[in-house]
Amino acid sequence: MFDKLCIFGVGLIGGSIARAAKANGLAKTVVGIGRVQDANNLILAKKLGIIDRYYIDEANLSDSWNHSGVANDYPSFCDAVDQADCVVIATPVASIEVILSSLKANWSPSTIYTDVGSTKGSVVEAAQRVFEGKVPSNFVPAHPIAGAEKSGVQASLCDLFVNKRLVITPLADTNPGAVQSIQVFWQGMGAMVSIMDVQRHDAVLAATSHLPHILAFALVDMLGHQDEQSEILNYAAGGFRDFTRIASSDPTMWRDICTANKKEIIPLLQQTKAQLDKIQHLLEIGDDQQLFSIFAYANTARQRFLNQFEGNMSKSITFQVQPGGSLQGEARVPGDKSMSHRSIMLGSLAEGVTHVTGFLVAEDALATLQAFRDMGVEIEGPINGCLTIHGVGKHGLKAPKNELYLGNSGTSMRLLSGLLAGQPFNSVLTGDKSLSGRPMKRVTEPLKAMGADIKTTEQGTAPLYIAGRAGQLHGIDYVMPMASAQVKSCLLLAGMYATGVTRVTEPAPTRDHTERMLNGFSYPVTREGSTATISAEGQLTATDIDVPSDISSAAFFLVGASIAPGSDLLLKHVGINPTRTGVIDILRLMGAKIDVLNERVVGGEPVADLHVVYSPLKGIDIPEELVPLAIDEFPVLFVAAAVAEGQTRLSGAEELRVKESDRIQVMADGLQILGVDAQPTADGMVIQGGSIGGGVVTSHGDHRCAMSFSIAGLRASAPITVLDCANVNTSFPEFKDLVKNLGLNLVSEES
Repeated sequence: MFDKLCIFGVGLIGGSIARAAKANGLAKTVVGIGRVQDANNLILAKKLGIIDRYYIDEANLSDSWNHSGVANDYPSFCDAVDQADCVVIATPVASIEVILSSLKANWSPSTIYTDVGSTKGSVVEAAQRVFEGKVPSNFVPAHPIAGAEKSGVQASLCDLFVNKRLVITPLADTNPGAVQSIQVFWQGMGAMVSIMDVQRHDAVLAATSHLPHILAFALVDMLGHQDEQSEILNYAAGGFRDFTRIASSDPTMWRDICTANKKEIIPLLQQTKAQLDKIQHLLEIGDDQQLFSIFAYANTARQRFLNQFEGNMSKSITFQVQPGGSLQGEARVPGDKSMSHRSIMLGSLAEGVTHVTGFLVAEDALATLQAFRDMGVEIEGPINGCLTIHGVGKHGLKAPKNELYLGNSGTSMRLLSGLLAGQPFNSVLTGDKSLSGRPMKRVTEPLKAMGADIKTTEQGTAPLYIAGRAGQLHGIDYVMPMASAQVKSCLLLAGMYATGVTRVTEPAPTRDHTERMLNGFSYPVTREGSTATISAEGQLTATDIDVPSDISSAAFFLVGASIAPGSDLLLKHVGINPTRTGVIDILRLMGAKIDVLNERVVGGEPVADLHVVYSPLKGIDIPEELVPLAIDEFPVLFVAAAVAEGQTRLSGAEELRVKESDRIQVMADGLQILGVDAQPTADGMVIQGGSIGGGVVTSHGDHRCAMSFSIAGLRASAPITVLDCANVNTSFPEFKDLVKNLGLNLVSEES
């Protein structure tokens, strides 16, 4: 990008910029500039090849410095910065004003100037003082959110900024071309660039960086001055080390940062003191429950942050599957995801305490759990799949302080949109990149017909902006154009807050967990033929829920054992709700040997053990009436069809194109790579059965596609590599370990 890049301050950050710029071909010549006390650092940087030339500012020479030891590559400061394409100020914020003053006389309109200061308000104010109130348009304030415990050029790394945040804080008059150049420069070093206004940046960094550093310094200072300091520190373990690690940072730098950003830091310190006072009071009065609530919220909020952080870090998981094997033994797959979502929702709205066992501890269900905690519901757990939900009643939810982040969970977003449409407060529903691309008009349009005030993007996708309309919804008779349990459930939940009666008619049967669970919570909902009816005349009464194993998760093992010779597998406590058993019916039509054993009813839901052994399969035309009953299981059913004798044809499944991915296209593309004759159609697929080869396929971030391609390895003739498998954690985090224990040679690799 640049013929000549000048860096003021070649320490950890400046040195890492120099290394990264050279390693990524972003600069031909890198010049380091520093004070006389930085001379040894600059000499070392050149010796190590981190910079090409350097200049030592002789204006700062002291009498004690032996000038003969200074070997400047440039005779003057003007020569050092002359014809630079970009100048980066990578010094502490307190010195930036002095450097800008030095640069002022030789300021070039053709050069881009930027900095890395961690407080932007003070940098902008310094620039305004130097340039008499107007910051030059080619000065682009920026801040890389990266660092390390050690300092100096020896600690610099060429990959320090890879997958780290870089915030640009342009002003109203900043040259857009200069902003774009700095953005491309940092992206070239691997950083994730965001653009933010100055005040917002300083407020965010005060909370997430400056305050934690102050707390770490304060704790170590307090304990270090205790009389018994040696005794305390002798017993300090990993928690103390981890919490106080950042107190190893440069105290001079942090003094300057805190001083520069005190306007944002002081209110945060006041809030922190108030929170500590609250915890002290709870301890004094022995209020264990409130103390638990604080700790539980913090625990899950941090996990949500980690999930979002890891998503932003573009963590990549790849499954490497060796060909062959069989599935043998017995297993209990995780709890049903649909029921886990609904147990949280209805338990939170119930009067009394609901106990849940068998809860699916995966990212999608945890997103729903966190949303209700954000709306004031006290939820204990999950511990070993067990939850205790302290219901607040149908009208007891509180306005969330922030947006409700729902990760990858379409169920959470669509069902919550109906529930929140009738609340007295406003809410915003957001999700990850995948969820933000999925259609939401299928729920927002009928909700608007009920009187809801709900907005999407122009594309009809999230974020969803929902204005509180308590008492203003009215019931409707809605005939769904497409079978969807999520749409049906959304409208039934909205109907709990609507005047009159809400009737939802579906064109084909879909899963009825919502109706069953509402009845389990003593809320009146009736079913006549294909129409479900509900009204606001009712309340939910707490109950205990035992969530059965998810048949959608069991489906991978049902198919795997059906196609792999020598397989003999028993799946325990699987939910066999008649609106969910399409996968069993379809596999049996193809010739699979699946026995349903020990049938029973648990919490209103039918449950059984499923025994499956290998049997040669044959291709079929899948009956359209079974399609809604197996909509989530078709990715792995496509794998069954790939090894079946003859042709398998699916139609009437256009819903598959708007799931976490376009599952028709993703599975067709992957199967074709593996040598299977799989032809996608508008609403399904035609597969000529035969053999499966090996190759590299991508799941496009779809958890069900990733697991389906993995199961294909049982009949593959060569290794299969499945890319982009991180989202398996949204529904089935135990998959890779369970399938390995049962007989598939799968290795998960993370990068």
